[in-house]
Amino acid sequence: MIKERPASTFYYGWIVVAIAFLTLLVSAAISSVPSVLMLSLEKEFGWDRSAISGAVSIRILLYGLMGPFSAALMARYGIRKIMVIAMVLLMASMSLTPLITQIWQFVLLWGVFVGLGTGALANVLGVTIANRWFVKHKGLVIGLLTASAATGQLLFLPVIAKITSDIGWRYSVYSVVAVLLLLIPVVAIWMRNHPYDVGRAPLGETAVVKPAPFVGNLFLSPILVLISASKSGTFWLLAGTFFLCGFSTNGLIGTHLIPACGDFQIPIVIAAGLLSLMGLFDLVGTTMSGWLTDRFDSRWLLLWYYGLRGLSLIFLPYALGAGYTQLLIFSVFYGLDWIATVPPTAKLTSDTFGKEKAGMIFGWIVVAHQAGASIAAYGAGMMRDLLGNYTVPFVLAGFLCLFAAVMSLRIRGARKTASLT
Repeated sequence: MIKERPASTFYYGWIVVAIAFLTLLVSAAISSVPSVLMLSLEKEFGWDRSAISGAVSIRILLYGLMGPFSAALMARYGIRKIMVIAMVLLMASMSLTPLITQIWQFVLLWGVFVGLGTGALANVLGVTIANRWFVKHKGLVIGLLTASAATGQLLFLPVIAKITSDIGWRYSVYSVVAVLLLLIPVVAIWMRNHPYDVGRAPLGETAVVKPAPFVGNLFLSPILVLISASKSGTFWLLAGTFFLCGFSTNGLIGTHLIPACGDFQIPIVIAAGLLSLMGLFDLVGTTMSGWLTDRFDSRWLLLWYYGLRGLSLIFLPYALGAGYTQLLIFSVFYGLDWIATVPPTAKLTSDTFGKEKAGMIFGWIVVAHQAGASIAAYGAGMMRDLLGNYTVPFVLAGFLCLFAAVMSLRIRGARKTASLT
């Protein structure tokens, strides 16, 4: 069903973006909690860093694996319903966390359940909303929703660290549960699945089109899409560079920067403040990246992003030992580039494979991202236990980013891949 509708002065899609921004913000805050709790859990339970990192590694991997299936679930049941279910799962898992006494309980709650919950609210949510609601400003919207992860760190990390430091880690967990309790009704009442639900066309178009019903098996369709996409060299280049992106961001810095600062007797609140500062500058950098993605060749943007990130990671071991000024320089420089790679990667995916399949295909590319992050989260913790410091994983990640910069230029120019069915 197609009909024409004159544009009004306000577009409801911006409310959808705002709600998704808040949801992804809280999801990012939840994902960053283990980095704050790591030292407290070590002290209270005597767990070694590699064991705690193992739970984080499982969460990161499941976060990625949920992406393509989450995209299929959203296509079948609607964005709003999947968001609410995921948030209820997160609230239940976090409510039980203060009761844990064994490492397997931490792995179950934070590795499995939190991994599934945050995975359902992964980057595919932003890509799905951008593709459904926007033709105009699509890159900007993806940038904004991606930047929400940085803003989650900006708002919550210092608060979580302060609560943990002053009254204990259990109260910091309950504070995030309280935020979820407030946000779930907002999503349930005001979130919408598609522009057609409010009688509007995607921004930049005039035809109001009823969304096509989901066809296929919820679990088989993402697999078939992966098999089809895997025949494209572009897919493997996007997945490969995104693997190295995850290796060098949330898996490494997001998980281990605060413990690495602890090795140099830097207080946890200051270390969390550094991550928060990164979040502030990434909010600027990733939003700007979305704006640039609408205007410039995404491959060249990726070249610059990965190259600059690599140089900053090679600088980090020196900064940790040199003092606060050098760490401040690292936080600003690295923060501008924290996840600026997402908008150009998402745009290359959409332009190459088409917006109908972009959600599931980008979901599989995010799986590669999270696989890299998972390896870094566990591997860096293990290397820290073996070597006594984080120098090797930080420098290794830096050189891998330089390699990703070279890989980016080999991505073919955007073209439709008609073979995806």
